Amino acid sequence: MKLLRYGPKGQEKPGLLDMAGQVRDLSGHITDVAGDALTRDGMAKLASLDPESLPLVAGTPQEDLRIGACVGNVGKFICIGLNYADHAEEAGMDLPPEPVIFGKWTSAITGPDDQVEVPRGSTKTDWEVELGVVIGEGGRYIEEADAMAHVAGFCVINDVSEREFQLERAGTWDKGKGNDTFGPIGPWIVTPDEVGDFNNLGMWLDVDGKRYQDGSTATMVFKVPHLVSYCSQFMSLQPGDIISTGTPPGVGMGQNPPVYLHGGEVIRLGIEGLGSQTQNVIRA
Repeated sequence: MKLLRYGPKGQEKPGLLDMAGQVRDLSGHITDVAGDALTRDGMAKLASLDPESLPLVAGTPQEDLRIGACVGNVGKFICIGLNYADHAEEAGMDLPPEPVIFGKWTSAITGPDDQVEVPRGSTKTDWEVELGVVIGEGGRYIEEADAMAHVAGFCVINDVSEREFQLERAGTWDKGKGNDTFGPIGPWIVTPDEVGDFNNLGMWLDVDGKRYQDGSTATMVFKVPHLVSYCSQFMSLQPGDIISTGTPPGVGMGQNPPVYLHGGEVIRLGIEGLGSQTQNVIRA
């Protein structure tokens, strides 16, 4: 099952992507792809629906039909740093002994094809294709063996980052991670049964047609069940929370010389089986 949100900014409606790649309206069953709709019971009810019985939405998704962020009313946008062995090597940093956690502000969240803004004063805006984990069933102190029962699905995330703000401005990483538009999410949530082996998904990112990132979730240091369990030791996880699980090598900071976004570029990125995103870069 692929769940999404479609329509103008701030007016998104819940939808489902059918087997033909068309959007079906879920407004008669849920108010949003958020909260209780993502719990085990909520997802089971949605899975029981016949897609062909749902109203067909006019337009082609990501062409003449805007797709919004695939989760509404996100409570927490949790991110994991240095979680790919090859990216840590690229960054010249040691592998962490346990997951590095930081946050993006929820005001950073945008649709998968919305514009990305280079912040005022920025000289080092960067990109990161990441696997997103959407929490379905909430919980605290979740055992790793039970972690996947708390996952509603997976999605594509671009963890846009300003490296000077992140690393050189006398603060935590959060300062360079949560700017407006720095969190494109979607196009859809894909349920685990459709994803298959989430530990071996190809992932890629291009800027202006040049391939910079070409990796796989196989090089994750800490896998998804561990991350869900680990995060739940420090906070309660709630339906609709998102965990962004780190990026493979090929970020702008890692190029020789470094390559950053200044406005005018086009970013395209995707993950095997989860869809793709396209963003025009502008200056704030």
